[in-house]
Amino acid sequence: MKTNLASWKPDPAGVPLNLSTPLNKIEGKDYVVLGEGEGTSTGIMLFNFIPINQNDRFKNAYDEAVASKGGTRLINPVIEENWFLAYVLNGYRTKVTGTVVKDL
Repeated sequence: MKTNLASWKPDPAGVPLNLSTPLNKIEGKDYVVLGEGEGTSTGIMLFNFIPINQNDRFKNAYDEAVASKGGTRLINPVIEENWFLAYVLNGYRTKVTGTVVKDL
């Protein structure tokens, strides 16, 4: 089977990440605070053309932050991004921190 590279299109939408906090939640009644969580994920643009782990790095970092304390979601999330360059690639490191909570 031949693939026509001229018709190939990357998915620009990526993976959606929902950071919304449900309204009217009361600490102790609706959720319990587990502590501060942190997650990281790195994506690469190889030859400035081939994306590797680019579309889902924010979601991966968020999921890792939530899982670091065994919770269900984050409140007060903070997203940081650092870039690094090499001869054949550009790298993007995403770090998500926040207060991990578990819904009751």
